[in-house]
Amino acid sequence: MTDAIDRKILRLLQKDGRMSATAVAAEVGLTVAPCHRRIKELERRGVLTGYRAVVDPAAVGLGFQALVFVTLRDRAHMLAFEEEVGRCGQIVAADRLFGNPDFLLKVVAADLSAYQQFYDEVLVGLPGVEKLTSTIVMKTLKEEGALPL
Repeated sequence: MTDAIDRKILRLLQKDGRMSATAVAAEVGLTVAPCHRRIKELERRGVLTGYRAVVDPAAVGLGFQALVFVTLRDRAHMLAFEEEVGRCGQIVAADRLFGNPDFLLKVVAADLSAYQQFYDEVLVGLPGVEKLTSTIVMKTLKEEGALPL
């Protein structure tokens, strides 16, 4: 269970994962050692699952995004499909859904032509795929944000 101080720590680290333990401690009203212990305990318990840099896809030549709805033929292919999706770098997010369709994938590519090639060479060949429906992302309004702690 997290207390109010842990939640403050989490809010700060969600905003800036590079924030030093000294800076976090000052913000939450602790000395550095107990703050550092709390951060390490949050990591150990799996509350803090990692730190990452946020990269602008367009700045690295991946400005095209598509959302792909996937329906599988049957549930027998579910695990193989999930494992293969986990190995595809161009699939940057994947959610298993209740009902139909079965999955929602977020795919990045350089442009429409590169996406078509990925679609033809990878997506249609994923285990158990019965139907793929793509929607092109026009504009991203909000990236995956911080949890409301």
